[in-house]
Amino acid sequence: MTSPAESPFLIAVFLFGTICMLVQGCEQAGVNERELDVPRGYVSEIRVEIQDRVVGFGPFVGYYFKPETPGDFTRLRFVSYNERSFYTRDLPENVKLFEGRAILTNLPKVDFDLPDSGRINPVYFSDAPRQWLATRPETKDEYVHFHSCYDAQGPVLTGYWFRHEAVAPFTYDMGGRVGPQSPLYHEVTPGTDKAFARIMEFDYGPD
Repeated sequence: MTSPAESPFLIAVFLFGTICMLVQGCEQAGVNERELDVPRGYVSEIRVEIQDRVVGFGPFVGYYFKPETPGDFTRLRFVSYNERSFYTRDLPENVKLFEGRAILTNLPKVDFDLPDSGRINPVYFSDAPRQWLATRPETKDEYVHFHSCYDAQGPVLTGYWFRHEAVAPFTYDMGGRVGPQSPLYHEVTPGTDKAFARIMEFDYGPD
């Protein structure tokens, strides 16, 4: 029990502690919930005209694209962010992780069955046809990630090879969802990320 004289003092201490916790929480929220700052002209989804048809590309979490030359979608610039803390726990939400280039490529037709277990289906380099891997732009060890376009039926053999240029060091752990045993997991250092996952992804398109 406390005396009547002690009560105002305890109430004041309690209120001061509560205010401090609220201020600290707001400051932390400001750090972890910074606004996504996408450069002007970059978009999350594009349409690419291929001969007599139009195919889609994107959207993907945190990726935004812009043609190097207006109206020419054969070469794109892109920026990638830690949107929704999707790619790493090391850096705050929405910070920029990569800049880079994506080059449109037509894969040759080969006898290969694409996986179809979800929207985006990976084919690792160890399983990919060598004819597909041979389409990587120069310098090949910098273009180590492919993502397909899609039409109403699913993925097509046209897509983009990506070169990722990291702007900060971090652990690529898919926001803590994967560990060192995953081919996605790696330590990123500023510059060309040659350790980026060697995967060709075939996209059935958003719902």
